[in-house]
Amino acid sequence: MKQHPFEARVLFVEDDSLIRASLRRLLTGAGFQVSEANTTAAGMAELDRELPDLLLLDYHLPDGTGLDVLRHARKLAPALPVVMITAHASVPGAVQAIREGAYDYMAKPFDTEHLLHTLARALEASQLRAEVARHRDEGRRGFASTNLLAESPAMKEVLDLIRRIAESEASTILLLGESGVGKGLIARALHYLGAAAEKPFLDITCTALPETLLESELFGHEKGAFTDARAQKKGLLELAEGGTAFLDEIGDLSVTLQGKLLRFLEEKSFRRIGGTRDIRLALRIVAATNKDLEREVAEGRFRPDLYFRLKVIPIEIPPLRKRKEDIAPLAQSFVQHFDQEFKKSVRGFDAAALRRLQEYEWPGNVRELRNAVERAVLLARGDELGVADLPTEVDGARRSRLGAGASGAFTLPREGLILEELERDLLRQALTEARGNRTRAARLLGMNRDQIRYRIEKFALEREFPPAVHGDVERGNG
Repeated sequence: MKQHPFEARVLFVEDDSLIRASLRRLLTGAGFQVSEANTTAAGMAELDRELPDLLLLDYHLPDGTGLDVLRHARKLAPALPVVMITAHASVPGAVQAIREGAYDYMAKPFDTEHLLHTLARALEASQLRAEVARHRDEGRRGFASTNLLAESPAMKEVLDLIRRIAESEASTILLLGESGVGKGLIARALHYLGAAAEKPFLDITCTALPETLLESELFGHEKGAFTDARAQKKGLLELAEGGTAFLDEIGDLSVTLQGKLLRFLEEKSFRRIGGTRDIRLALRIVAATNKDLEREVAEGRFRPDLYFRLKVIPIEIPPLRKRKEDIAPLAQSFVQHFDQEFKKSVRGFDAAALRRLQEYEWPGNVRELRNAVERAVLLARGDELGVADLPTEVDGARRSRLGAGASGAFTLPREGLILEELERDLLRQALTEARGNRTRAARLLGMNRDQIRYRIEKFALEREFPPAVHGDVERGNG
């Protein structure tokens, strides 16, 4: 017999000394760590001393039954897997044990291989439940992370609406907004803030698979429904029973699948491919798209009846450029996240870099901001991130808005500008590029140090760019 892969600790409670000795040899030989008891009192004392990974109980014991030990174990560790051993006459008692949470029972005399197989399945089921619970907790932390920070009035209003919808009985919600605004995060918030937080959350991207495969993934199929259908398969919607199915990029769903989805939303039932039986489900559907569905309907690419069925509760998520107040707290939260992930010691952005972040339009929204911060933290050489740590497009876009023409000559923007603001802005750029060194900044602007000093005083930038303690000559140039 191969060593048991789990190498788990099992406690068995059995009053028959011969069976106890047999179990000890069997379980030890299979790789288990073994402890034992011969009465309910001794079994409970062992549980109090140290919880095992698995509990094996005889039903009839000198001072009670295995049910007494089972109930004591449930108080200490509700998820502890328990297997009952019983004589044929005690099967009703074993059935009662199943009702009270035992994983399985075996009648005496039992087959040793069957016993080991049952114990292995009980442990696997226990580990699977623990893994599901871990993923659920990670999901909660994921949605509740600082990605949901909101300082802007627009986003605060959205989050308030999300909390109210999450606590309601709403079964169909439509998320609208540009790519990267955080629709997936909002979908998780709608799930984990609601009553179904303990149930499954399935993230389904409608463009991830071709239409022929997507239908099978969503609705499942029966054995023999098509050439490769060698076994029955439950669809993703069925697996999300009681929880939430997030259908991302629903605007790209084929017209055929739009019809099937509409039927499911209206009737709360569907048939697997090749099936003849209607399957009823209760779950929340959160759909999302960055497309203009009204235009898609007008141009015949999206069913109007499905559109109106989905938009019972629409949530419009504003782009990042329309909620500038959120940029700094989001950026700082991403710094903290990636600083921990990459084991760095980065505190955050300096004032100049934060200004660049807030001035950039972020066409890729929160996703682009997150990626920019990840890159900056990963490549950081110090404990503070500056303009030089930002992607070129973040700083470059700002410079292009100041009017640099293709030839390098300055071009007056069509809407005009305020000359003093331009002068202050260029001065700040030069000082930032020169890391505060006034001599270098002067060279960048074609000025001398006196002209730079005058403008620093004129625009009250002394605190932001103080003079060097030992003069302002470039290091290494004497």
